[in-house]
Amino acid sequence: MSKKPNVLFTDDEKTFRNVMTKELTRMGYNVTGCGSGAEALEKMQERDFDVVILDMNMPMMNGIEAMKRVKEIEPTTEVIVLTGQGTIENAVHAIKLGAYDYLTKPCQLTELCVLLQKALEKRQLNRENVHLKRLVKDVRGTPVMIGNGIAMNAVYKMIDKVAPSDSIVLIQGESGTGKELVAQMIHQRSTRANKPFVVINCATLQETLLESELFGHVKGAFTGAVESRIGLFEVADGGTLFLDEIGDLAINTQAKFLRVAESGEIRRVGDNKVINVDTRIIAATHKDLATEAKSGKFREDLYFRLNVITLSLPPLRDRREDIPVLIDHFLDNFGKNRQKKILLPEAMTVMTQYNWPGNVRELKNTIERLVVMTEGNSLSIEDLPENIRMATSTTAEGTEVILSGVEKKHILKVLHEKQGNKTLTAEALGISLKTLYNKLKAYNIEL
Repeated sequence: MSKKPNVLFTDDEKTFRNVMTKELTRMGYNVTGCGSGAEALEKMQERDFDVVILDMNMPMMNGIEAMKRVKEIEPTTEVIVLTGQGTIENAVHAIKLGAYDYLTKPCQLTELCVLLQKALEKRQLNRENVHLKRLVKDVRGTPVMIGNGIAMNAVYKMIDKVAPSDSIVLIQGESGTGKELVAQMIHQRSTRANKPFVVINCATLQETLLESELFGHVKGAFTGAVESRIGLFEVADGGTLFLDEIGDLAINTQAKFLRVAESGEIRRVGDNKVINVDTRIIAATHKDLATEAKSGKFREDLYFRLNVITLSLPPLRDRREDIPVLIDHFLDNFGKNRQKKILLPEAMTVMTQYNWPGNVRELKNTIERLVVMTEGNSLSIEDLPENIRMATSTTAEGTEVILSGVEKKHILKVLHEKQGNKTLTAEALGISLKTLYNKLKAYNIEL
């Protein structure tokens, strides 16, 4: 686990408790000691513990009863019981009731540490897989973005820069430009790649449901909360939480989200207990959050917190040079187990001129429909959807001129942003200085 695990050590033998608490703290655990079952339950109400170590033989409330109550408060907390030689049967009974394992007293510190680490690993697996497994994306394969034009090369370069850090990343771009794919690439190239990548779309859930999904809830927190449930921040602990369309987050939820972003602390709905999480946040939006903040629709302080690193994705119409490559890629994908279809040159010209308001998503869906619905292996203009044919007009310049015009426009835009500095411009474009000079000459661009 990437943060210090919280351990509650409960034993009525003060000397033994103090020694073990001190040693476990020295070994990197965040340890709280207490002398009775009742005190342990009070501590459980105050904060979240990963593992509770319980002595079986304590006055007032024995270990079995204390363990049952611990599991009622927090079902995902693992319990290790300590028992004497004469009460091993009680320890076995505790395991049947949900304890992770037991050790006989006096126990060795090394034995306890081995068992403690195994219990922590089990809890982490449970948090990642239980309840909310449906929302954990499988990104074990390498996510790939298609396109090698200047605009996309700048995006790839930005991804390589931000991935190794734990900083919040805000991805801006129109719907269908691949924001989630970029978030996956950042996660896969980070030190958290072997931890969960969890996705939630803030625009698809009502405020109360979204808050419960993000932060979790305790039993009885609202109508229908028949059991306690961990939230996505906890599921993604150690990994990455991707919040798509964060611009649609309700104002009240924004305040709670800001708290997590600043302190790493969450509170489940209906609970006052603070839970610490180590979750990297990647957010995405198609909205202009600066404008939303000025108009009061988005918290300004949250906007400033999110706007640490901003990665802007270009719409497909601004990287037309990638359209033929994307079309070939989708034709290959959807043409598996059948003869591959090809797009005739005049159809490719129309497809390249079309503005694609739905961006790559619309292009992908269009190709899939063409592959499935069109007879023959050659796709002509007549095979294209009517909205694409009607929205474009084939010109004599052809695709090549169109693409070069797009590239020239982009170079001029970056040159302007870099105030004519060719070295900085080449770096931002992801090309060598020599290549930039050649393009300036080819496009007759004079500073």
